[in-house]
Amino acid sequence: MTMPLPVFEYHTPATAEGAAQLLADPQHPATLIGGGTDLLPAMKRRQVTPATLVSLSAIDSLRGIQIEDDGRCTIGASTLLREVEDSTVVPQVLATAAGLIASPQIRNTATVGGNLCLDTRCNYIDMPDLWRQASGHCMKEGGEVCWVAPKGNRCWAVSSSDLAPVTIALGGEVRLIGALGERTIPIGDLYQSDGITFQTKTADEILVSITLPADPTRATYRKLRRRGAIDFPILGVAAAGRFDADGTCLWARVVISAVAPAPIRATEAEDFIVGRRLTGEVIEEAARLAAVLVRPQDNTDMGSRYRKWMAPVFVTRALHDLEEM
Repeated sequence: MTMPLPVFEYHTPATAEGAAQLLADPQHPATLIGGGTDLLPAMKRRQVTPATLVSLSAIDSLRGIQIEDDGRCTIGASTLLREVEDSTVVPQVLATAAGLIASPQIRNTATVGGNLCLDTRCNYIDMPDLWRQASGHCMKEGGEVCWVAPKGNRCWAVSSSDLAPVTIALGGEVRLIGALGERTIPIGDLYQSDGITFQTKTADEILVSITLPADPTRATYRKLRRRGAIDFPILGVAAAGRFDADGTCLWARVVISAVAPAPIRATEAEDFIVGRRLTGEVIEEAARLAAVLVRPQDNTDMGSRYRKWMAPVFVTRALHDLEEM
């Protein structure tokens, strides 16, 4: 069965400021498009039917990877995932995470900004329109009920970005440009735990770049999915830390993703690790503390119990990665 795109207007502004002005026009509601690898299939499924698309493809300033004078790494939002995967100057963990996304064909089209702003996912909405009409529209597309948790009053669609947990663990920050100007915020502040309004940026703001600190850290990313390619994560764990010569942890970040509408910082586990060496006992307790935060719903591939069970396993593996670096 073919799934044609709905009719829409298409704009290609030459600047980010121009794109923001188009997004800010209340008379013509518009949706931003980068590579389109997630948005266009959603439009075919009629999950979203924007009347206007504002493309970033003509804005040259949003592409490329640059090392600043102070050693920080800045990546434009329209930089392709393949370019990040192949880069020798971005943090290795980010290149690894980019290489784990989807397939080579998709990574040749999908962008960094698109993955960081990836819409939340759920088995109840990622279905053809006919299926959703038969079952009843959920809260995320204008209905009154979240079919994952019908007695609740919120949407539990999950964040499935692979780059988000990694950039949070690395302590990155993003630059946003909107109709009223620009601002820079820590990447973690971009996300909030709501499956519908899952980001804090305003409707007219555009993520134009991400900057990662130059501080030397150990970092890793572990991804759980059914197949070794194509699939979105059903659990992701990013961990980063700095250690002294004796192996004592000076600071650490542990971020768990794909189990909630936003990536989760395991702050109790982080605090427990700091000041200690990553021995087997320390890793086991840190993994236990991190797993307490994981309460997945039955709305993605594989069941929630399995993903909950695998959370401490993947945190353990990630921390062993740091210990062995």
